[in-house]
Amino acid sequence: MSAITDEALKVAQSQVGQMENPLGSNWGHPVQDYLATTGIDEPAAWCMAFQYSCFNQAASVLGIVNPLTKTASVSHAWQVAYPYHKSTNIDGFKPQPGDVFIMLFKAGGGHTGIVESVGDDGTLHTIEGNTDLNGSPEGIGVFRRIRHFSAPIVGLLRY
Repeated sequence: MSAITDEALKVAQSQVGQMENPLGSNWGHPVQDYLATTGIDEPAAWCMAFQYSCFNQAASVLGIVNPLTKTASVSHAWQVAYPYHKSTNIDGFKPQPGDVFIMLFKAGGGHTGIVESVGDDGTLHTIEGNTDLNGSPEGIGVFRRIRHFSAPIVGLLRY
C-alpha cells in the first residue's frame, strides 16, 4: 500500500456512519462537502465524490497532488484513469487495501468504494459512500460492506 492509499483509507474509516440529511436526499453535511470537492453544489449521486474527497484530504496531509481524477462520475473516473493505475477483473490479480473498486452497470451508472481489507475467501471488505446496509449503489450514508471481486466490479484503481 502506498502512502496516499494508506492515508485515504484512514480518512474513509473516519467517515463510517456519516449520513445524508435528510436521508435519501443526496445532501446535507458532510455529503455536500464530499460533492463540493468535485465542484458539485447540488444534490447528486456521491459515491465517487466520497472517494475523491478521501484522497483529497489524504493528499493535503501528505503535501502532494490528489492522484484521482476530479469527478463525481464513476464511469468517467474509470475511463480516464491511466492504464498503470487500473487493473481489470482478471484471474491472478490480487486486490489490496487502498484499492478503489469500480462497478459499472448496463444502464450507465456505477458505484465505487475503497478496499479496507481482503478476506481469506477473496471477498473485498470495503468502505463505501452513498450506499446502505443492503449494499445499494444509491443509499443514505457511508458504510462498511463485503463484496465479491466479480461482476459488476470491472476492476480496481490503485495509486
